[in-house]
Amino acid sequence: MAYRTHNCGELRLADAGKEVKLAGWLENVRVVSAGLAFAVLRDFYGTTQIVAESEDMISAFKGLCKESTIAVTGTVRERSSKNPKQDTGEIEIVPSAVEVLGRCVHNELPFEINRSRDADESARLKYRYLDLRNPEVKKNIILRCNVVAALRKAMTEHGFMEITTPILTVSSPEGARDYLVPARKHPGRFYALPQAPQQFKQLLMASGFDKYFQIAPCFRDEDARGDRSPGEFYQLDMEMAFATQEDVFAVCEDVLPPIFAKYGKYSVASEPPFRRIPYREALEVYGSDKPDLRIDLTATDVTELFESTEFPPFAGQKIRAVAISDCTLTR
Repeated sequence: MAYRTHNCGELRLADAGKEVKLAGWLENVRVVSAGLAFAVLRDFYGTTQIVAESEDMISAFKGLCKESTIAVTGTVRERSSKNPKQDTGEIEIVPSAVEVLGRCVHNELPFEINRSRDADESARLKYRYLDLRNPEVKKNIILRCNVVAALRKAMTEHGFMEITTPILTVSSPEGARDYLVPARKHPGRFYALPQAPQQFKQLLMASGFDKYFQIAPCFRDEDARGDRSPGEFYQLDMEMAFATQEDVFAVCEDVLPPIFAKYGKYSVASEPPFRRIPYREALEVYGSDKPDLRIDLTATDVTELFESTEFPPFAGQKIRAVAISDCTLTR
């Protein structure tokens, strides 16, 4: 590539002695003395330390504000004080030329790039292009890309086609309010953004498409609830013709656990087959038809213990209790 021979997360000790060219954003500059300065260059892939040891090079970096875009040509050498926390911490670049590609004209940024998540949300949204430079924020976008790619690969291997349904549609009677978009060519009329592609799924099934999926955008104009995502979110939609409930479970059990195990926060996932809990049992034992099985508080029938009770609310009723070990609550 014209602007770089390597990226800022690529060089290692084996590259010592090579003449390289890197391009990225100037993350930091630290002038130690008249003959020594350190700079950190960052791109999408990582960071690399630049060591300026001549007066010309030091003045070139001193005249730049943080987050200026530059290209650095120089020689790779082994660092005398290595940084094990940095992927490129065993090497540094001694520059022979610095080219300014885009100068940042502000001496002070609205927030520190690496601490953007601590900043006020309105500032983060206003300067979103700065917020997205934060490696921790960037990881979320990379994670989403990897998860979607893994879902697509797994579903395709199971014989599903990917079919994308429209975003602008007529309003459908579902559980939440629609977002409405005015139609430019039809004054007074509106399109709706789909809460979920339900009507299109039914249309495709009736048309004979045997198995298909999509990573579907869903829009819901409602307040946040404990069990529903408001605003915009994505979901894996899958449809199968001539299939039983167990056929659907089999696909989910095969596709989802490896993705949760690889990309989930705790690197673990439920092993298939998933436990099937009848509706009545779920309500009687967990008090919900969508229980969180990580919580071990379950209800037990204790009606016979209260057969002779004179407490009116319990008389003639089925009584269930949750047993809590080592309970220290008051009476």
